[in-house]
Amino acid sequence: MRISKRVTNTLLVILLAALTALFILPIIIVLMNSFKGQFYISAEPFKLPSPDTFVGLENYISGIQKIGFFSALGYSLFITVFSVLTILLFTSMASWYLARVRTRTTKIIYYVLIFSMIVPFQMVMFTMSKIANVLHLENPIGIILIYLGFGAGLSVFMFYGFIRSIPLAIEEAAEIDGCTPPQRFFYVILPILKPISITVAVLNAMWVWNDYLLPLLVIGSKYRTIPVAVQYLQGGYGSRDMGALMAMLVLAIIPIVLFYALMQKHIIRGVVAGAVKG
Repeated sequence: MRISKRVTNTLLVILLAALTALFILPIIIVLMNSFKGQFYISAEPFKLPSPDTFVGLENYISGIQKIGFFSALGYSLFITVFSVLTILLFTSMASWYLARVRTRTTKIIYYVLIFSMIVPFQMVMFTMSKIANVLHLENPIGIILIYLGFGAGLSVFMFYGFIRSIPLAIEEAAEIDGCTPPQRFFYVILPILKPISITVAVLNAMWVWNDYLLPLLVIGSKYRTIPVAVQYLQGGYGSRDMGALMAMLVLAIIPIVLFYALMQKHIIRGVVAGAVKG
């Protein structure tokens, strides 16, 4: 019995190691090729840089100059940070109200938000672009409101499940002590929401930071985020600067990978806690 369990654990470790290598390999290939000359990227994509193919930081310098990387980084940081903060604030408040005020109307609102999670973006993108134009949302501040709309479904779903697991007696005690509804939320409920808030923040930050289509449709080339700016390394007739492209991809993933690495221990904890009740 013990031998069988040991074999099973060994096979599981091997399988997980293989899956880890499978996911990490593309990142390693991009990193290797970011230090090669453009010709060698196409000719020898899977080989380590050699003295003949190594070009140092040339690709990074070229890419930063060509796409205006620091400007794009500023727009990406602004949009991502404030979109995530906006989503956290408004969806947590909405979830608290929907979880505590149990009426037919709140149930309908909740299920409409859940339904929005399964609607493909392609079905609404042209209508959304037109509305954004009419409402003058074609700027870094306006797109934050659009992200709030698209991110509300998943965020409300996760917050709602977590709040349902919080004993109502805690809020009743605060109400007896004279807390108003806003005070109950900000002083009692919000601190308890920390685990699920971190989970929601990580998931939305990864989505907003890496999003290409929505910024392209709404704010276009005027306010280029990093995914949109990187696309401009592709020239006419299919030509592209592969060296600079690889280098910019490496720089683009560093901030979100660091953020995820710092917060990843809270993700499973928040997901499990939010699944206690639905």
